[in-house]
Amino acid sequence: MPVNRILIIDDDAELCALVSRYLSSEGFTVERAADGVQGIERALSGSYALIMLDVMMPDLSGFDVLRRIREKSRTPVLMLTARGDTFDRILGLELGADDYLPKPYDPAELAARIRAILRRSETPTSAATPLAVDDIELIAFTRAVTRNGTPVELTAVEFDLLERLMRVAGSVVKREDLVRSVLGREFSPYDRSIDTHVCNLRKKIGRLKDGTDRIKGIRGTGYLYAKSVL
Repeated sequence: MPVNRILIIDDDAELCALVSRYLSSEGFTVERAADGVQGIERALSGSYALIMLDVMMPDLSGFDVLRRIREKSRTPVLMLTARGDTFDRILGLELGADDYLPKPYDPAELAARIRAILRRSETPTSAATPLAVDDIELIAFTRAVTRNGTPVELTAVEFDLLERLMRVAGSVVKREDLVRSVLGREFSPYDRSIDTHVCNLRKKIGRLKDGTDRIKGIRGTGYLYAKSVL
């Protein structure tokens, strides 16, 4: 996969032209789809390191496009949302977006967010040893996760979140540490995106045999990956 090839799905031609020029100067190769239908086709037929997806489009909403993409692809997706629209942000994350950026945005922040997502999506070359806790097994080298031998499909953020928690299973990880290490940005008490990612991850990996959550929230502190009590 070309590490710097980006697809922008947005009907705003003028904005896309400005963003494309800036990202090109930063070393990215940028392609554009002008509507949701074209965006889905190109996202699923091309090879992209990242997809930038606008929520507000006239034919298909960004959420509809994201659903279709996530049916067949795990390519990282950065959602572009209206500033202050918390519902859009939460829904995008629940549908499998890796991050969001409210409009209007600073091009420098956009480039920084893109680089952070791409760093999280990189495959480490020295992490082939499986990491296992109970019936969940994670292999960093192939970015593969299984539950009792059955593959579990995760987004890039969900994978990194699971790996971060599993490596210190039984210990509490602070929310601010998860935001910095997994999302690649500074912690804000008003940013609940890490909690949404945890919620999505819980649904995908299921519960322990005793019916309790594998990932436990520690009030006012963070999260803990629990081990079964034998």
